[in-house]
Amino acid sequence: MIAKRYLFSGRVQGVGFRYSAKQLALGFDVTGWVSNLDDGRVEMQIMGEPLEVADFLQEMHDSPLGHHILEQEEYDIPLLKNARGFSIL
Repeated sequence: MIAKRYLFSGRVQGVGFRYSAKQLALGFDVTGWVSNLDDGRVEMQIMGEPLEVADFLQEMHDSPLGHHILEQEEYDIPLLKNARGFSIL
């Protein structure tokens, strides 16, 4: 099990990014959340098996969401405590 923090830059606010990310997450065995940041980026924290997280991220980039992402930062983080499902904050 791994946990990652992602920061997405580009045209990622006001385009349904968080809703689409949540809908995509339903097809994978991952938990976490996605949220808009005041600086115009979107933050996502996600936890799951390494392949499941990688597949989810690839699906995001292959979907229409990928066209809005200009830059992606990735960080390893501690496992998310009490995480259930995938939500929009």
